[in-house]
Amino acid sequence: MREKKSIGEFMRVIMLAVLCILLAMLGLRLCKDWLEDLKIRWENQGITLAGKSSSAAGEIVEFVWNRRQQTMGAEGQGQKKKETVSLTGFMELLNPWNSYEREEKALPPAEKDRDPAYKNFLASREFYIEHQYLLEYGDEESGQESILADSESGAGTMGSEGFENRTETPSQFQGQNPAGDSQGVSGTVYSMAQLADYDFLMKTFYNTHTSTTAGRDMMSAEKMLGTDLSIKKDGASPQILIYHSHSQEAFADSGQNQTIVEVGDYLTELLEAKGFGVIHDRSVYDLVDGKLDRSRAYTYALEGITKILQENPDIQVVLDIHRDGVGENVRLTSQVNGKPTAQIMFFNGLSRTPEGPIEYLPNPYLDENLAFSFQMQLKAAALYPGYARKIYLKGLRYNLHLRPRSALVEVGAQTNTFEEVRNAMEPLAEILAAVLNGE
Repeated sequence: MREKKSIGEFMRVIMLAVLCILLAMLGLRLCKDWLEDLKIRWENQGITLAGKSSSAAGEIVEFVWNRRQQTMGAEGQGQKKKETVSLTGFMELLNPWNSYEREEKALPPAEKDRDPAYKNFLASREFYIEHQYLLEYGDEESGQESILADSESGAGTMGSEGFENRTETPSQFQGQNPAGDSQGVSGTVYSMAQLADYDFLMKTFYNTHTSTTAGRDMMSAEKMLGTDLSIKKDGASPQILIYHSHSQEAFADSGQNQTIVEVGDYLTELLEAKGFGVIHDRSVYDLVDGKLDRSRAYTYALEGITKILQENPDIQVVLDIHRDGVGENVRLTSQVNGKPTAQIMFFNGLSRTPEGPIEYLPNPYLDENLAFSFQMQLKAAALYPGYARKIYLKGLRYNLHLRPRSALVEVGAQTNTFEEVRNAMEPLAEILAAVLNGE
């Protein structure tokens, strides 16, 4: 009896050992596949893992990785010595945003063809180098994890249209102005027949970031132009709120008190002169303990402006005035009424990814937001050719959900002078007044 019991225990031990071996083999197979994926990813950048780790787990990973590299000996013969990094540096490479900061090493044609997404990566990287400021538009208005799709290349594909954002010459299509007859038209007027063409509409007026998509059901010129955005002037009551999520943004020659906030002061003055009641919120939302920190600027701004709106329920228009960030060799300038004038860009957050709406960032006023920027864009094209860049569409919300007439406006960039950006407020005030007056 005792002998049978011993045999049974022995068999259980054997079975347990076999199970452990099988699990270990499965783990090694999964680890091998994982390392192979990582190898392809970082070999493309000429990086291999080396160095020592203080942890047993780190030593195992390094050992397996380096063993895999040795098996590639024949393949690696004749190549130049690879760059090495420590395990800490290796883990830092896991951050996808860092790939935009490192210099990309040229790959042989065969390597580029192996990964169809490689061209999209290069295009996206080029875009972010030129427009570094847009990297700051992350998940700042919520505690949720960023939804930015790492495919980073357009509503569908962005193409070369997505990387312009420089001085843009309007397409020369003439026709009846669908938004009404404007006095002093000197630019381009589009017909409803042209605007009803979805492809024409998107190519002519929009740049779409890859974090979102804007389909035919959403982008209807007829619907956007049919939205009544007029308000009744009342200088005695606040109607327009101007604020700055990034209040510390300055310009090429900025001195003391020459930031985007002072630009907002001038816009406030111009709109008040036209009979509108305006509140200019000069609060600072992007400094924490005296240091620049924009990681939560939209969250702090949301708290601040929500309080203002609760105290002033008659406010119908909310404007977040920014300046863009571009490559140092890019100048966003135009001539308006003989003055050097920074170009502007209307910015819409669509609260959606290519997979669908972002449920935790609802915007009940999305249609009105789109109509507001589009109507102003058409006025700019007709009255001030070359003044407005294409409207930029991106995936998150950017506090545009608080009022139907909400807009985020990028005015110039860090390469513009303060005078150019200040001058840009004059045509912007005219455009705003025209739309809000229903002209």
